[in-house]
Amino acid sequence: MKRLALFCGVLFSPIMVLAQMEGQNEKTIINKLDSIVVEAWRAGKNTPVSHSELKRDEVRKISPVHSIPMALSLMPSVVSSTEGGNGLGYSTMRVRGSDGSRTNVTVNGIALNDAESQEVFWVNIPAFSSFIQDIQLQRGVGTSTNGPGAFGASLNLRTLFTSPEPYGVAEIGAGSYKSFTSTAGAGTGLLKSGLSFDIRYSKSIGEGYVRNAKSNLSSLFATAGWYGGRSSVRLNYIFGNQVTGITWEGISRDMMAIDRRFNPAGMYWDQAGNVKYYDNETDNYSQHHIQAIITSELAEGLNWSTTLHYTGGEGYYENFKVNRKFSDYGLSVQNVDGVNYKRSDVIIRQALANSYYAASSTLHYSSKVVKSTTGISYSYYDGSHFGNLIWAMWRENIPENYQWYINDGYKGDLSVFSRGELNLGGDIIAFGDLQYRKINYSLRGKDKDFVTLDYDMNYNFFNPKAGITYNPGRSRYYVSASIGRKEPGRSDIKESIKAGRAELIKPERLIDIEAGYSFSSKSITLSANLYFMEYKDQLVPTGRLSETGYVIKENVPVSFRRGVEIAAAWSPAGFIRIDGNLSLSLNKIKDYTHWTELYDNPNDWSPMPQYSQFFKSTNLPYSPSSVGMGMVTIIPSSTSSLSIYGKHVGRQFYDNTSSDDRSIPSYFVMGFKGMKSFKIRGTSELELGLYVDNLLNRKYFSNAWVYMAKFADGSPEYIEEGLYPQAGINFMVKASFRF
Repeated sequence: MKRLALFCGVLFSPIMVLAQMEGQNEKTIINKLDSIVVEAWRAGKNTPVSHSELKRDEVRKISPVHSIPMALSLMPSVVSSTEGGNGLGYSTMRVRGSDGSRTNVTVNGIALNDAESQEVFWVNIPAFSSFIQDIQLQRGVGTSTNGPGAFGASLNLRTLFTSPEPYGVAEIGAGSYKSFTSTAGAGTGLLKSGLSFDIRYSKSIGEGYVRNAKSNLSSLFATAGWYGGRSSVRLNYIFGNQVTGITWEGISRDMMAIDRRFNPAGMYWDQAGNVKYYDNETDNYSQHHIQAIITSELAEGLNWSTTLHYTGGEGYYENFKVNRKFSDYGLSVQNVDGVNYKRSDVIIRQALANSYYAASSTLHYSSKVVKSTTGISYSYYDGSHFGNLIWAMWRENIPENYQWYINDGYKGDLSVFSRGELNLGGDIIAFGDLQYRKINYSLRGKDKDFVTLDYDMNYNFFNPKAGITYNPGRSRYYVSASIGRKEPGRSDIKESIKAGRAELIKPERLIDIEAGYSFSSKSITLSANLYFMEYKDQLVPTGRLSETGYVIKENVPVSFRRGVEIAAAWSPAGFIRIDGNLSLSLNKIKDYTHWTELYDNPNDWSPMPQYSQFFKSTNLPYSPSSVGMGMVTIIPSSTSSLSIYGKHVGRQFYDNTSSDDRSIPSYFVMGFKGMKSFKIRGTSELELGLYVDNLLNRKYFSNAWVYMAKFADGSPEYIEEGLYPQAGINFMVKASFRF
């Protein structure tokens, strides 16, 4: 890293020297240079894609207990859920029914998705909103971006801009379930030398709604920038550390009726038959992000930016396992005091360590007629997965911290794209976007069940996009067609290898056709969007989870998501604003064969050929046909606001059989948010906030999984479910001091 920094300094010092000789308005230049970094990846006002945004003022109002998925839950077609039930800890987000592995997430243009699972684990960077400038969510394929392809949405975040003036901020929050959050930060502003320094540190703890949903989270954001005329260099460091109780198992339907806050993780029985819980049933992970960003305005309307990035992460989860076979861990029978033991209670740690390197460079040109961006990026991922047995009740000759498996993954991802908008005259803008991706992915080693995972996969994807926008007066019309292709994730490949079907797993293809209209005036904004997302070989959830909570998927030949999204805002007077959105959709799999595991009887569990069930048409899982939001905001003064809102989510099936017995019933929840700020002295300000979730105290669950098996002797089906109940009425209060 030292050599890399020295190389960058030598390479770009001539640009810095030239920039120092040019006089510019500093605040304007700072914002412009900061914007260049992500402009290549974002949709603009003339880009024919559907998108929503959160500006900095709105980001500041996010509840400190809410992760990014929960903060975006009121956007069109978004459904969010938390494992622990109240915001802290693990949370997920689906857009148009597509899960997190289909949502491409970038921070300053660099992919945040894990290269292998393609998921974003938001808990790994707690209190993200405390150092985010703004957020844009694109629905559908969207514009070309780094990392895994967008198959439902693209989420683009950029970190805080440099403040022209020095500042300080301190924030503290407390709420239900012993939730406590704190943030402290400061910035130098832009110094005469052109340097600036900013830092933010956050800490969050809480017990969570369900048992063992404890959280101990911390994050650090530090940035150093240099601005000189038309050029800038910025170095960002983001650190996240999380220790959370394991909650991914969910609870059974029967247990939820008895105790909604129950969680089976770590449960065992002592010798007297009493139920006990292992205290350290936890998930632990630390992550470091380093970004070096160089930007320059080469000429009027011509901008260039380059980003070098490194992410390093390592962690483990720890489990207490009851009465496990030693052979499951590659161990022989243990002889202790003359007694042979084939089984034992054990404590295991399953861990990973990974490194991710990325570099991207873009050239952006803008004039009255043409706006174009060309970019290239490359990333390389190197990750290890391994398991250690750290304790056994009966042990004779087990080595300390015995490792029973290890496997590695290597992934290279090259992307080249060119995008342009051409003004054809008469308020008509044509749009084109071409992207080429080349992916090489290799697995090496054995998994926890000793299956050898040695496998190589290579993909070449061409993703074209085109559209047109018409802007007559206050209105905007657009239509676009896009093709996206995406590789399978690690868990998909693993499951296919173990099923002996590795050669059959396929990459996915999506044709996304969108058409929209929007209108904006001083008091009213309105938008409507039609979408037709036609999939080939989509990997859809089966309803099952792997041992570590990953969704197990399978290819289906033909499926689609088709719908309409409507959003509106009306301000009939200066003191009131009404917002709402509604999404209605059909989400189907065509000509689908559902396979269920079949065994001889519930006593022997001897496997037999799987049982099949054919569906001419069935619903895609986790894809509600209706999602909507309504919010009323009262603004008594320029320093205060009160908002009450409601969120509706329609029925969701959590397997592919469209059975009401395996579905999440529709639900409607309400919330409240109130903010009041006080000027103290000079530019100092105190802001108080009150947040109330689930105002009506609804008893609902927002996510689930299922495993089902049949028996040839006619015995009742075996069904194992995990449901994720959400907290009843809960609150958070926040006090922020800025100076």
